[in-house]
Amino acid sequence: MEEIEVPLEQTQEHLQHESLHGGHGGGHGHGVGAEIAGFSLINIGAVMSAVLAVFAAICALLAGHYSNEAMIEQIKASDQWSYYQAKGIKGALQEFRLEMNATDGEKVDKIKERIEKYKKDQEGIQEAAKEKEEASEKLLTWHERLAMSVTFFQVAIAVIAIGVLTRKKFFFFMGAGSGLIGLVSFISFFFIR
Repeated sequence: MEEIEVPLEQTQEHLQHESLHGGHGGGHGHGVGAEIAGFSLINIGAVMSAVLAVFAAICALLAGHYSNEAMIEQIKASDQWSYYQAKGIKGALQEFRLEMNATDGEKVDKIKERIEKYKKDQEGIQEAAKEKEEASEKLLTWHERLAMSVTFFQVAIAVIAIGVLTRKKFFFFMGAGSGLIGLVSFISFFFIR
């Protein structure tokens, strides 16, 4: 049985030659080896895509983290509101007891103390619940900013890939612009914190 020869070496040499020497297009934006400042569009696109993918991964990880934290804070706020309602119910029950024991002075004083205690407790619980809600909203804002960055990075990677495949500098620059918007959005995240 004869061994089938696959021309991999020739193909690799051809690709290396194209990427190093700019191919047949002469760097006019439509040839195989379109160049920007002497570098192959393929090489620049590959490096930019890799860098953008790293930023997208970091932003996605942070966005997920802040989304989870926002949800946890919202759950804590809901727990506080439930606790607030429980204190209100206890207070209402004490008011009912007050009406039932209106003639017994000693019991009335104790019941009034409990009612006041529940109202005071409710004030503190309400404040804690509102703080948790504000924290949740803040974390959700951070998540949204990072998610927006991820979107721009992903669009940039896709458009740069189109630019590399079609050898059109226009797409390459559009992708770079999208990546720049994503980067600005990511950097601005640190200022909104």
